[in-house]
Amino acid sequence: MTSQRFVVRHRRTVAAVGAVGAGLLVLSACDKPTPLATVTVGTSTANTEASCYDDGKSIPLSKLQGCLKKTEDTEKIKVDPDETVRFGVDPDIADKGWTILMNGQPLTDSSKKTYRTVPGSVFFNQQYGATGSSTTVTILSGGDAKAYGTWSFKLEKDS
Repeated sequence: MTSQRFVVRHRRTVAAVGAVGAGLLVLSACDKPTPLATVTVGTSTANTEASCYDDGKSIPLSKLQGCLKKTEDTEKIKVDPDETVRFGVDPDIADKGWTILMNGQPLTDSSKKTYRTVPGSVFFNQQYGATGSSTTVTILSGGDAKAYGTWSFKLEKDS
């Protein structure tokens, strides 16, 4: 009777170890998530992973142009021009410096802070290159002629 309990316990232990091992194998096959960028307007928030990112390595400038044009599946958020738009980035992005681009053109200087604010009206003002009732905003990580990633959002006018 005692040897049967040992065999049953042994089988359960082996099965549990096998299940844990299989689970770890499945997790190790997953891609590591990229750092997140966030846009908040009032009580609405949009988060996104990078549209272009190479695990913290610099992206060649030839590839960067394509990254800046990627707008399919871009996170959208409604923006009242009278509201403040808040941009937040993971520390991994901030450590390398980051710039907010509007329709591909720099809107802000590079910063190493994890948080920035911009008046909502800027994104729909022709003086800043806006056209129509929506604007693509891209967060570009990098500085000193090196880019490490891009995160894009579509801001839609809500008035």
